[in-house]
Amino acid sequence: MNKYEMLYEDSIRIGNHTLYHIRALKDFGNVKAGDIGGYIEKEENLSQKGICWIYGSAKVYGSALVCGNALVYDNALVCGNAKVGDNALVCDNALVYDNALVCGNAKVGDNALVCDNALVYDNALVCGNALVYDNTEIYGNAKVGGNAKVGDNAKVGDSAKVGDNAKISKVNDVLCISPIGSRNDVTTFFKTKDNNIRVKCGCFSGTIDRFLEAVNATHGENKHAKAYKLACELAKVQIDLEDVRNERNII
Repeated sequence: MNKYEMLYEDSIRIGNHTLYHIRALKDFGNVKAGDIGGYIEKEENLSQKGICWIYGSAKVYGSALVCGNALVYDNALVCGNAKVGDNALVCDNALVYDNALVCGNAKVGDNALVCDNALVYDNALVCGNALVYDNTEIYGNAKVGGNAKVGDNAKVGDSAKVGDNAKISKVNDVLCISPIGSRNDVTTFFKTKDNNIRVKCGCFSGTIDRFLEAVNATHGENKHAKAYKLACELAKVQIDLEDVRNERNII
């Protein structure tokens, strides 16, 4: 027995696509028989297996697929050839499209965009106004948020936390060091749109210069200060900043 049916008398249009409300035919997961879900264009958009479901005003169309135990809800859109599977969540006003894949226990929310051939998996979180594109991989316990822009084959993983005005276009635009400091926590260094290096460490978020000031104020010259300072030096070597100096023309 199928777990849902399409309500062909209840449709909406998005461009050249006609989408239909869905209705559950039996209980599964948190869904009860008779519950009205979101919208799909065709049955191939939502698997009849597993407990995957589309809630609220969420929409899935084109050649996109939601399967496994994945959930899409709120005003989220999944389209193109995108796939959302396993235990993944796509919610809020998030948009997943093109050939993007969201799987594992990953979550894409807020106003985030995941597109092209991007891959978000494991326990990764993409949120805020973040843009993840091209062949980028976001994995592990990584968090990409704020106005971050991550693309061009970049990889952000482990427990890295990237946000604010990040601009990551290659693998060495981000450096994650763990464990470090008095709490054996994670410290993430990443390149920003204004050609700087920003740091996220615990509740601290700011430029690398401000981070060094905070380290001096908090740790003085103890071993944690020495470790953080060495990490900053490594970040400056690892993360290439553009040379934006104005050169004078000598006549």
